[in-house]
Amino acid sequence: MKILQLDSNHPVLKERLIQLGFKVDDDFTSSKNEIEKIIGNYDGIIIRSRFKIDRVFLEKAINLKFIGRVGAGLENIDVETAQQKGIHLLAAPEGNRNAVSEHALGMLLVLFNKLKKADLEIRNGNWLREDNRGIELDGKTVGLIGYGNMGTAFAKKLQGFEVNVLCYDIKEGVGNEHCKQVSLDELQENTDVLSIHTPQNELSYKMVNKTFINRFKKPFYLINTARGSAVETADLVEALKSGKILGACLDVLEYEKSSFENFFDNNNLPEAFQYLINSDKVLLSPHVAGWTVESHIKLATTIADKIEAIYFPKESNQTEDIKRVTGIGGLFFKSKDPKKLKAWYQKHLGFNTDDYGCTFWWKDNNHQISSTQWSPFEAKTTYFNPSPKDFMFNYRVDNLDLLLTKLKEEGVTIVGEPESYNYGKFAWIMDIEGNKIELWEPIDRAFLT
Repeated sequence: MKILQLDSNHPVLKERLIQLGFKVDDDFTSSKNEIEKIIGNYDGIIIRSRFKIDRVFLEKAINLKFIGRVGAGLENIDVETAQQKGIHLLAAPEGNRNAVSEHALGMLLVLFNKLKKADLEIRNGNWLREDNRGIELDGKTVGLIGYGNMGTAFAKKLQGFEVNVLCYDIKEGVGNEHCKQVSLDELQENTDVLSIHTPQNELSYKMVNKTFINRFKKPFYLINTARGSAVETADLVEALKSGKILGACLDVLEYEKSSFENFFDNNNLPEAFQYLINSDKVLLSPHVAGWTVESHIKLATTIADKIEAIYFPKESNQTEDIKRVTGIGGLFFKSKDPKKLKAWYQKHLGFNTDDYGCTFWWKDNNHQISSTQWSPFEAKTTYFNPSPKDFMFNYRVDNLDLLLTKLKEEGVTIVGEPESYNYGKFAWIMDIEGNKIELWEPIDRAFLT
């Protein structure tokens, strides 16, 4: 199989692919049109963000079997067309989630303690102690919008700071021991520090605008290490001037584009951007939150691991003998009043309920602690989509990547993309009667830490 690498990456990626027996070519300079003329010769693509893999490109990639994006998301790929063509889409959010979480925390602490301002003043001979009195993170409520790989990593980093961590996510049941999932209204009611961890899509586009900002009960600090398109810069500046937003840590900007390096050559900078670069209340970095020495290696390794899992499963090259479902991980069902129903089960059947339902603990055949979740969902939930049913089963599996490979070979309908959290990997399939099934490769111990 032939793979075309379109962006430079850590050498470990190419080395691993060659070791697996792939032929790997590099082309970091040809135009998109030039690449389209040869892409039909390749079985795989490795890309970061060089250009968009759109429908036209994919129509010409007649032999393409997978696209590996060395980054957290798939926003520069026409996902719908790729899925229609049966192309594996591989991203690597696991590779830089730690880097992003450390960067977000670092920016926040620098802003809270006025370290940038104080450093510059001392270098200019000014010793201003009172003017640089900081504030503490201790006791604050940190609200997270989006609780996937990046959000969960940041919440984990916040442990030890004695903060209250809340999250809002369009998916239900994503909260864990590090963070309580709440409604958007509750998050906006309590948040002191807001951190954005959403992918780039229609829902997140200019999500943080004047209306959104004004719904917060208290003045707050903003962190954005996700995508610049999530924040309406002019509205952010207006809120900074009015004091509704007390300060901002921005690793990403609305104005980002491929030629951003030349942005400062233009004397007609947007007025809002001019305010950001001159404000002591704003800390900026050039989209490098996930850009560390370690993440450079992790991102490459993650993509190599995922390609290997598809074509060279470690447990067996003959997937006929793989373990499939090993137990029931959860029973999810719609309820007219989940809160009232949980109270009934707690009173009459002794369920130890929490915000998400009830966790039942047991031991498997190897005497390992395992769990099964019972969870009533709001009747209006979309988590069971595209199934019209009022329930969804979660089944435990040993090796999700290996099982998905086999299920795809068998023609089973896969819903969306697999996702990874600190408590396991998840994927979704449909059975022949239209029931959505959640598959879970668990890390049960995460619930106990």
